[in-house]
Amino acid sequence: MTTIGVEEEYMLLDPVTGLPVPLADKVRAAAGLGLLVADQEVQSELLQAQVEVATPVCGTLEEAGGHLLRLRHAVGAAAETHGCRIAACATPPMRHGHPVAVTDRARYRAMLTQAPQLVAEQLVNGMHVHVAVPSRETGVQVLNRIRVWLPTLTAMSANSPLWDGRDTGFASWRTMIFSRWPVSGMPPYFSDVADYDRRVQQLLDSGAISDTGQLYWQARLSARYPTVEVRCLDVQLGADDAVMLTGLVRALVDTVLAEVTAGAPALDCAPELLQASMWHAARHGLSSTLVDPIGRPRRAGDVLYELLRYVTPALDASGDSRQVTALLHRLLQNGTGADRQRAAFAEGGLRAVTDLVIAQSTMP
Repeated sequence: MTTIGVEEEYMLLDPVTGLPVPLADKVRAAAGLGLLVADQEVQSELLQAQVEVATPVCGTLEEAGGHLLRLRHAVGAAAETHGCRIAACATPPMRHGHPVAVTDRARYRAMLTQAPQLVAEQLVNGMHVHVAVPSRETGVQVLNRIRVWLPTLTAMSANSPLWDGRDTGFASWRTMIFSRWPVSGMPPYFSDVADYDRRVQQLLDSGAISDTGQLYWQARLSARYPTVEVRCLDVQLGADDAVMLTGLVRALVDTVLAEVTAGAPALDCAPELLQASMWHAARHGLSSTLVDPIGRPRRAGDVLYELLRYVTPALDASGDSRQVTALLHRLLQNGTGADRQRAAFAEGGLRAVTDLVIAQSTMP
């Protein structure tokens, strides 16, 4: 069975004001004192109001979900000891009038010098799914084939409608924030791994980015692990929503791996259409149409069911069909995290949104 790993980023919020608080170093240290967290499972992020967790390598969705819930509870408990709470939302409902402190690492200090306003506004939290691939060459072929489905995954994961106390009109404002960096958005089409490496080296040589960590494509080859890393997802309110997306991403990678082995042609989609499709997905989430993999506007639910049909053989092979299908149906009924945040905002304002994202973050 193809192995997986998941990374999640959380906001640290004051439970009374709902504002981000710069306590990440203290929360990480407190989490590390417990028996529930192993070395490197809780990591620093760019800004001091954020923490990141990373699961071990997992073989099953149950295993991944168990680790995510364990890590959410451990970091949540550590946050409470310092008077704050974790919030699994991809943007904070509101922000301070002044920037949050940058984590004191050379790489982050260099980013602040490079792009101070972008760093100041990088209060965004994602979810990254790593799926093992047999080789980097195969990984590049996987990237080429999953690109057409990244807008659909983004729409499903949308969980960042608010910014500075207002509705942005976007379901995933995080996607728009991230799109402003020099290397971001949809990954290009690469002819092979040599082409991938050559073009990455050109970017490094140009000075536009200082390391491969600044390849902010929505899917890329991991620099640390033998995996494809899908990065287009907003962090999810609940751990089970994260499990659903993890299962779909693994099934998608397994499906296209089979196509690579069979020599099936990849779908050809123009880069400008992919970019527009991603913008549309970030704007609307699942509340309108989506652009399907061949460029047609269709009802969002129809595109989700097309994705499900496409990956069902892989879901069956991994034993994940029942769980993923049930969670997908629930998503269509209850809406995305963005839909739920907006409903709370309409009913009770920013206080209700803060209560929602704090309460949901440590629930299954």
